[in-house]
Amino acid sequence: MPLMNKLLDPTKTGDEAGALEIGLKQRIVGQNEAVQNIIDLYQIYLTGLSFPGRPIGNLLFLGPTGSGKTRLVEAAAECLVGTSKAVVKIDCGEFQHSHEISKLVGSPPGYLGHRETKAMLSQKTLDEYQTEKTKLSFVLFDEIEKASDALWNLLLGIMNKATLTLGNNERTDFSRAIIFMTGNLGVREMEAHLLPRMGFARNEQLKGTVITEDIEKKMISSGKTAAQRRFTPEFINRLDKIVVFKSLGEPELRRILDIEIHRFQQHILDNSKIPFIFRVTDPAKDQLMKEGSDIRYGARHLRRAIQRLVMHPLSCLLASRQISQGDQVCVDYWIAENRFIFTKEASGIPEHHMTKPLGGLSAAA
Repeated sequence: MPLMNKLLDPTKTGDEAGALEIGLKQRIVGQNEAVQNIIDLYQIYLTGLSFPGRPIGNLLFLGPTGSGKTRLVEAAAECLVGTSKAVVKIDCGEFQHSHEISKLVGSPPGYLGHRETKAMLSQKTLDEYQTEKTKLSFVLFDEIEKASDALWNLLLGIMNKATLTLGNNERTDFSRAIIFMTGNLGVREMEAHLLPRMGFARNEQLKGTVITEDIEKKMISSGKTAAQRRFTPEFINRLDKIVVFKSLGEPELRRILDIEIHRFQQHILDNSKIPFIFRVTDPAKDQLMKEGSDIRYGARHLRRAIQRLVMHPLSCLLASRQISQGDQVCVDYWIAENRFIFTKEASGIPEHHMTKPLGGLSAAA
């Protein structure tokens, strides 16, 4: 056998992981580290190199509200199995008391109503959206810091052995699952790096805040320190990665604005009884940014501005029959009158023309 000394490139990914990367970066803005962690875990899963007897990955996402923690998990499910409904989402705010754990594992035989108590973490629930091509499950424990100690202890077993014994003694296998946990730990400390050292920050000041590399490092350190204070070393040691999401600045929010507008357009085409298309002018986008940009609240604040200033008026125009099927509507903003205006630009557009992909984007951040 001839000897070789060929240099290899471990940064390359396969075609399937590459497709996931493209899909996630179309949907998620400004969180490259978090995206890369999911791609890496998926690549390990595809090559069969995952550790046996453990979940494919245990990830803790921390960061400010509206930075995309939950959205990233949903986006991964959309890319790999076609729907965000595939995420088994556990709202930890509903499990602040130990006795509420029965909702997750079911009540044992002998307890009144145990037959009616359906375990949220049953094997059937985990496998519901798996396909022949992608036998993956996505389990999300949202706002993990609100959970009781009983839920944390339950998670310790899942993260370590990838199994959970239900109330009826059946076992749930998590070896084909990625476990995600999200939390707001350390957010106050993170915001302290964004706000002026003295006095109260006005919204205009916050909009102009530049998130430098030094601020990012301090925010990441604050998040990880808060997690170490909150959780036991035993819990921390079972995590594959703690990822601190970055606050979204104006450039990221502007990209998210375009993605959200496209997502709303696609929703109209897919679900409305009266499909139509609309476009938003640059002055209107500028005003949406002005109304919806707040570094403290991230993309959610922007989404609410779109809902209030674009979605609601369009629904009124539909309800009053000013918009018909096949219309094209222009959403503009008149600075002189300080108001959004809506103009019908065309009508009778064939449905097959309206269903073409718009703008090359496919979902929201």
